[in-house]
Amino acid sequence: MSPAHFRARLPAPNLLVWLVFGVLAILCLILRDDEKWLVKYPKDWMLPIEAGLEFLMDWFTANFKPFFRLISDVLEWPMRGLQALLQASPWPVTIAIVAIIAYAAQGWRLAAFCIASLFYMMIVGYWDESMSTLALVGMSVPLSLMIGFVMGLLGFQFRWARRVIEPTLDVMQTVPTFAYLIPILILFGIGPVVGMVASAVYASPPMVRNLMLGLQRVPDNVIESGQMSGCSAFQLLFMVRIPAATHTIMIGVNQTIMAALAMVIIAAIIGGFADIGWEVLSTMRKAQTGQSLLAGLVIVLIAMMMDRISRGFAERTGEIHVRRSGNYIARHPWLSSMATAIVAGTLLSWAVPVFSAYPEAWIIYPAEDLNQAVSWFTRNFFDTTDAIKTYTLYFFMLPMKAGLERIARPGSWGFEMTTMASVIYWVILVAIGGLAARLGGWRSVVAVALLGILFYYGASGTPWPVFVVAVTLIALQVGGWKVALFAFLGMAFMLLSGAWPRAMLSFYLTATSVIICFVAGGALGIWAAQNDRVSAVLRPINDTLQTMPLFVFLIPVVMVFLVGDFSALLAIIMYAIVPAIRYTEHGIRQVDPVAIEAARMMGCTERQILWKVRLPLAIPEIMVGLNQVVMFALAMLVIAALVGTKGLGQWVYDSLTNARFGQGVIAGGSMALMAMIADRIIQSWAASKKRDLGLST
Repeated sequence: MSPAHFRARLPAPNLLVWLVFGVLAILCLILRDDEKWLVKYPKDWMLPIEAGLEFLMDWFTANFKPFFRLISDVLEWPMRGLQALLQASPWPVTIAIVAIIAYAAQGWRLAAFCIASLFYMMIVGYWDESMSTLALVGMSVPLSLMIGFVMGLLGFQFRWARRVIEPTLDVMQTVPTFAYLIPILILFGIGPVVGMVASAVYASPPMVRNLMLGLQRVPDNVIESGQMSGCSAFQLLFMVRIPAATHTIMIGVNQTIMAALAMVIIAAIIGGFADIGWEVLSTMRKAQTGQSLLAGLVIVLIAMMMDRISRGFAERTGEIHVRRSGNYIARHPWLSSMATAIVAGTLLSWAVPVFSAYPEAWIIYPAEDLNQAVSWFTRNFFDTTDAIKTYTLYFFMLPMKAGLERIARPGSWGFEMTTMASVIYWVILVAIGGLAARLGGWRSVVAVALLGILFYYGASGTPWPVFVVAVTLIALQVGGWKVALFAFLGMAFMLLSGAWPRAMLSFYLTATSVIICFVAGGALGIWAAQNDRVSAVLRPINDTLQTMPLFVFLIPVVMVFLVGDFSALLAIIMYAIVPAIRYTEHGIRQVDPVAIEAARMMGCTERQILWKVRLPLAIPEIMVGLNQVVMFALAMLVIAALVGTKGLGQWVYDSLTNARFGQGVIAGGSMALMAMIADRIIQSWAASKKRDLGLST
């Protein structure tokens, strides 16, 4: 046998690495019961990271706390003033101004929607709370835009700044929302300024990214025209580049406004401002379902109004405007209309007291009726909802969490996990692996083996060396040594800081929700891509789900299923399923028509075209959707801590309530690392798939 022939018979290097991993995994699983350190990372091996962070924060607070409290006092004055102004303004004035702005953005339909939304807030008695929320947003958005504008300009002008800003933005957009509040709460103290500052910081990344992107995409001929006109560097930036990038910048403004609103609602957990977010949170804590539904709808309406108005102005940035002639009123009709509304509304409120403050006698607050309706529903459909919850928990969620070996019982699964049952399980897994080998090669076998181990031992029972090595190998083979090193160091941080057990609980809940979102959302996306009517129905639903602040998703699930992991799972699915639907539909619809026509000429049926042409070519886009599903699921995970989940989200929440900075940084950092590891792996895989398909530019 020749050496070349002998080398050809050897396993591929990647396969050989996985075979070695398989031996390691088997050894760890065999020794798991005797060597307890394989499952529970020893405390003696951990580093005092939390204590070190607490020491640094104590030193910083002792030296700089008075400065930040002074800033807090300075910022609170204009915020309280704006709150008082909005609450004291006659309601016809506020409604008229919002309607005029909405009409200028998108026309009469949006204006009518905004009028109806504001009337709802007033009729149900949440006008003052809504104005308090608008005051917080009104203060935080300008701050956020200023931060984003300065950072975006620095990142565009200086390469060294961009290298610092981009990874910083990655961290900022993956750190859970509650983690933002911890250092700000310690430095600024309890009060509405915490929510405003947290919102300003949290909402700045979209502005930074869109500003840098917009300035980079300005056509060269536009820049050359400015240079030929004799523009200085300052004039070229502010009179050529920025106006040419207005559309992209306005999209960033839209995203910043929505992020600021979301954070303002979340920051209501601190209290002190009597806004609508606090109303939702307090009624949820008291299990007042009707009240929380009414207040939650206010949040949804505010979010939809802000989204539609800001998006409308963003879409109109490319329009050509003819300069109006005439006096100031004729040249500025919108400003003139608002001034007229302010004067007329104020005079009307002086003449007719009803227009000054909406009478309490006119308030319609059907909270008790809603409570009775919810009670009727839960009482009459308890058997159905309880069966759904029980079956999902026992046959999917709990095995992923604690492992089939500990969950399988005669009362639930119908059998005890004896030695014979374990042997049967592994035999079935080997058979599935053999089928996977025939259909997808050895990589499919590896995937089946990893899922089989996870389902049998659970996230909390799988030895940490097996998990760490598996993720590192996946990162190595998909993204190279840099991605593998980042993944390994990220997991090492979780182990050394003591966050690993909670990280595994977060991984289990994230993984189960991502699997459901990817399967169900992918199916809906395929259906929408094949049927325009389905797409038309799903589009407004997706828009609404992506507009709603995270708190709102908890209300219906807690109302029906109470608190617990299952309610958290449903809330995560409701929020995270949208990217799976949208990216799957978009990917399939964007497939090159030439490839589809070639398949038809070869005699392929529509089903064959879907599975053999459309889906394979759409996989890179679908994987981007999977990446977004993971990001959305982790973002919702920390909010799900409010309904009783365990894991990193609960750890972040505990650190907020107890003002434990070190614990909050470790928990928030671990969640950010989980998101960034998943992001790097999925993006690397999608990029390699694009190259394989010849789709990369």
